[in-house]
Amino acid sequence: MIQFILNNKIINTSSNSGMTLLDFIRENEQLKGTKIGCREGDCGACTVLVGTLHKNKISYQSVTSCISPLGNANGKHIVTIEGINLAKDLNPVQQSLSDNHATQCGFCTPGFVVSLTGYVLRNPKGSLNTINDAISGNICRCTGYKSIEKAAIDIDEKLIFKDADHQVKWLVDKGFLPDYFNEIPKKLNDLKIQKLNSSSGTIVANGTDLYVQYADQLSDEKVHLIGEEHALKGIIFSNKVCTIGASTTVTELLKNERLLNIFPKLSSFLKLVSSQQIRNMGTLGGNFVNASPIGDMSILFLALNSTLKIKQKNGTTRKLPFQKFHQSYKKYDLQEGELISSVSFLIPDKNTVFNFEKVSKRQHLDIASVNAAGRITTKNNKISEAYFSLGGVAAIPKILTKTNDFLNGKKIDTKTIKQAEKILQSEISPISDVRGTSDYKRLLAKQLFFAHFIELFPEKIKFLNLIS
Repeated sequence: MIQFILNNKIINTSSNSGMTLLDFIRENEQLKGTKIGCREGDCGACTVLVGTLHKNKISYQSVTSCISPLGNANGKHIVTIEGINLAKDLNPVQQSLSDNHATQCGFCTPGFVVSLTGYVLRNPKGSLNTINDAISGNICRCTGYKSIEKAAIDIDEKLIFKDADHQVKWLVDKGFLPDYFNEIPKKLNDLKIQKLNSSSGTIVANGTDLYVQYADQLSDEKVHLIGEEHALKGIIFSNKVCTIGASTTVTELLKNERLLNIFPKLSSFLKLVSSQQIRNMGTLGGNFVNASPIGDMSILFLALNSTLKIKQKNGTTRKLPFQKFHQSYKKYDLQEGELISSVSFLIPDKNTVFNFEKVSKRQHLDIASVNAAGRITTKNNKISEAYFSLGGVAAIPKILTKTNDFLNGKKIDTKTIKQAEKILQSEISPISDVRGTSDYKRLLAKQLFFAHFIELFPEKIKFLNLIS
């Protein structure tokens, strides 16, 4: 039995845990304000909020319900556009959109309202997300966005004096939320939540890849949901090693202060990954087994020379260097019944620098044409260790073994980097597709490789010399 609260209604359902949250909301509960758009998590018309209870407080995140399995709502508070509406008046989010003429056909508007309300509910202390980040996963084909941006600015200004310690109460008092939100923590506490018994069927974390391709099929099948399994979550630092559970989401990486201290630009790197709604759902393990040649997380963790811990069917585990995981297009080293449980890497020391680059047709919510990551350790003004990876240039996420070997022991100068780039070109074999021609991808690979050094060693590299 799946139990959760939908707006202000307690839901007990025996519906298949693999059906999409969107279909349950619209068809079972007849809440039609959550729209069906792309069914791929791209347009944001189906955005809902998912509230998770922790120590009698609820944290809310926006997700695209069209690619979210219903079973993952178990024990949560799910909020649709209907659950945000006040009895008579528009709330300040809706009013700002109206005042700034930020809606035309109106189809996308509920998704924008829900995403913006998710931002309103976010604790401002330590938040790395702007209000524009909040709607980076929402698409509107009518307004040209400027009016939506103006509305967002108005909303942000109304939050200047928000009481972060009692934010739900403050938001209810100011008319941003209906008053039932004050009672949700107690109502969730009172539910007798049972763990879903689903140890068989297709393994699904949060569905951001599988549900794009197989939503209808998974709705009718048994699924084994692992997104909430405690053993697959979390970020641990021990003995100079960072270990991250395979079901950890990209957003959870962004929230980890120690990771942000180790990688000061991690926020800017990860904001190039999809949209906020997808980052709230997408897991590391899911990205790895998706096995896309341009998987952003695969490229990033390859450059960290990571190691995978794989849980076998009999409960034992084995370790595998990540660079040996992907074998050929969409094929990887996982046997039947095996599951990635974590990824780990050595915490970079003070002599190590790291960078990530991505080029796509649009900045947010897009698949890369080419993405690249690089980690360089220096000693006595020479490279003692180099790890570079590239996506979109081979059938698998590519670790540049020959290029890395060449760079080891070399000084960082323009001549060395140009020589290394020629070796790089011999290692890659991009194909022409919808994201660019082979020649274009080779050019991007060159420029992104150079960009690492320009970003990491600006005092040693002259930009014009590199691209001449």
